[in-house]
Amino acid sequence: MQKLVVIGAGMASGRLLEQLFEADPGAYEVTLFNAEPRGNYNRIMLSPVLSGEKSYAEIVTHDDDWYAGNKVTCRFGERVVSVDRDRKVVVGEKGEVPYDKLVFGTGSSAFIIPCPGHDLPGVVAFRDLEDTTAMTEASGTPGGRAVVIGGGLLGLEAAAALRMRGMDVTVLHLSGHLMERQLDEAAGYLLQKDLEKRGITVLTKASTKEIQGDGKVERVLLEDGTVLPADIVVMAVGIRPQVQLAKDSGLDMGRAIKVDAQMRTSDPSVFAVGECVEFEGNLFGLVAPLYDQAKVLAKTLLDEEDTFRVKQLSTKLKVTGCDLFSAGDFADGEGREDIVFRDPARGVYKRLVLEGDKLIGAVFYGDTADSNWFFGLIRDAEDVSEMRDTLIFGPSFQGGATADPLSAVAALPPEAEICGCNGVCKGDIVAAIEGGATDLGAIKATTKASASCGTCTGLVEQVLSVTLGDAFVVPTVQPICSCCDLTHEDVRRLIKSKELKSQPAVWQELGWKTVNGCHVCRPAVNFYLLADWPLDYQDDPQSRFVNERNHANIQKDGTYSVMPRMWGGMTDANELRAIADAADKYGAAVKVTGGQRIDLLGVKKEDLPAIWEDLNDAGMVSGHAYSKGLRTVKTCVGSDWCRFGTQDSTGLGIKLEKRLWGSWTPHKVKLAVSGCPRNCAEATCKDVGIICVDSGYQIGVGGAAGMDVKETERLVDVRTEEEAIDYTVAFIQLYRENAKYLDRPYKWLKKVGLDWVKEQVSDATTRAALVERFDVSQSVYQKDPWADHVATRRKLYAPMADLTLEAAE
Repeated sequence: MQKLVVIGAGMASGRLLEQLFEADPGAYEVTLFNAEPRGNYNRIMLSPVLSGEKSYAEIVTHDDDWYAGNKVTCRFGERVVSVDRDRKVVVGEKGEVPYDKLVFGTGSSAFIIPCPGHDLPGVVAFRDLEDTTAMTEASGTPGGRAVVIGGGLLGLEAAAALRMRGMDVTVLHLSGHLMERQLDEAAGYLLQKDLEKRGITVLTKASTKEIQGDGKVERVLLEDGTVLPADIVVMAVGIRPQVQLAKDSGLDMGRAIKVDAQMRTSDPSVFAVGECVEFEGNLFGLVAPLYDQAKVLAKTLLDEEDTFRVKQLSTKLKVTGCDLFSAGDFADGEGREDIVFRDPARGVYKRLVLEGDKLIGAVFYGDTADSNWFFGLIRDAEDVSEMRDTLIFGPSFQGGATADPLSAVAALPPEAEICGCNGVCKGDIVAAIEGGATDLGAIKATTKASASCGTCTGLVEQVLSVTLGDAFVVPTVQPICSCCDLTHEDVRRLIKSKELKSQPAVWQELGWKTVNGCHVCRPAVNFYLLADWPLDYQDDPQSRFVNERNHANIQKDGTYSVMPRMWGGMTDANELRAIADAADKYGAAVKVTGGQRIDLLGVKKEDLPAIWEDLNDAGMVSGHAYSKGLRTVKTCVGSDWCRFGTQDSTGLGIKLEKRLWGSWTPHKVKLAVSGCPRNCAEATCKDVGIICVDSGYQIGVGGAAGMDVKETERLVDVRTEEEAIDYTVAFIQLYRENAKYLDRPYKWLKKVGLDWVKEQVSDATTRAALVERFDVSQSVYQKDPWADHVATRRKLYAPMADLTLEAAE
């Protein structure tokens, strides 16, 4: 068996090994070197890892089991010192490895502007996991400030991700508008406008003079004298092929390693793939041509014929909410004409550049749905003269066709590229569907379409729909119940817009098919009304589930569990005596819950009023363990008792619980406050979880630990208790006002996006308004239902007691 040595475990070499093992797993004995202490991962998804939308584990493409299963000898964390082509050996830091065939996949390194201070701690690139980790750690400081130098694809993705982590971000760009290689000035303006709406400061025509700091980054000085405070500086100004090792080994070089169309270097036993390659004067930085190279090289290594060709490329940005596309040549030139479409209200801009009868360039912002169709026209140099008048409107309007959402995909030829990252065309996907891949997951596994950056996912689903027709099951939005045809979202929107403030108003104005709703819709409508109109609507107990009507949890034997509230998990001897007396008196079992409270189980329904009265007399209120509302705020002992505690987590937990209890929400809500990153209160799997750190408080949201297990996502870092409480209250109110009934916060976040939530609560005016509306609602609904029942009961029985007394006299 021949020996193959690969230097570099990047995406190009990783794809090469995949192709090689799929075609002939026994062709080579493979040794893989990598300077990083790990194998292949999807580098183009580092941006979502940085933003917290994905974990590193989710972007690993080849794990230890994959390498072991393919019998790859992994030399990870080991640099190659030299290559001796005469002896055909690779010399690593830990010894030599002989080869029959050698592949350079050394990739590229980030270009660092050689300005004074560029080597200070805190100056990072954005190329690998170490860079991402450094930025993540920097973002952990509340009020942290980042300066990103470079307004290209990578720089803007880094900026958006750091902003999502709560940092104050400024982007510096030397040119007059962002992404000038991919966008014209108009699209660059729209992109800058969108980024600024996210709270990112953009400075164009900004030249960096010096990075300053005493032992670490503290500020950036611009040529015009502007000084920008900075805790971290991200250099994203370009890349350079990493080719010194190949150069030292004596291979023919240009700006990178020269290869032919079969990826051979000047040495017939040595090959190259990826960003370290130069082919016909071209360098490559996007993943699509790298995967093409890998496919060609795999065949070359197996003595099969294939040829690498330079293809037309398109560009998209992986920043949620910023839809842009560019392809071809969109520069001004003699003999060229533009077709431009603008919709200022929607922030949509489209520009087509024609030369003669050919479309040679396109720039879209705000609406990129038809981008693949236009890209095909550019790539294939099609004659567009007959559709010149309607070309800007896309494929749905050609040949007199009506605007069908799927007609654009149906019109694409089989060779039309759907997934640019992996070079998957429509015909490949159709073949996979005909072979039994009938959902997105199966298409990913079979063809790799949408398995890299994910921007083509919607297009892949459209191909599925066009190909399968009625057999394609599209997840549909269900109506609230059979009483009407409206969804939860529709009902909630109409209650607000039509100012409907009673259940009869809803039934009448929204066309309910039943007189008074049903057991499914009434609880939802009841909640929407009380959440939206707390001063105008009176809660309807009969529109609540049985547990909420009885203020206790029904058990399988028909008895109930009663759970008094213990603020922040704290109690005292008097409360414990009252609980013990109640347990004895009513024959209840006693259970300590996971939420740091005591549950009295087995209470008969007829005894509920009496046990509530006994507990209420001891100063204890309902724990709302039965409600769609705040359940508990779990805490650890924090800085008062624990030697690791950084803040008073118990005190903050009690303040939050006293502020939030009694607030009806779309579903139950659980909170936790941990006094240090050791996280004893398990804050990272709660609906809202706060981690106390030396510098303040890290607030996470959207965790789950039930049927779904999910870690919280970072909402914001703050310095003070007051800020932590305000942000938490604002988040809860935003959830109350917008979520579908019975959706936990993590499900709601998945629908609306964490970006939108951050945007709402981070704006001081919006946040204050949310807190104010929450407090208005609490002024009506924050009351102990047990106390109300006790008061009512005493009113009813007091006259009877007086009569008994009179009779006795």
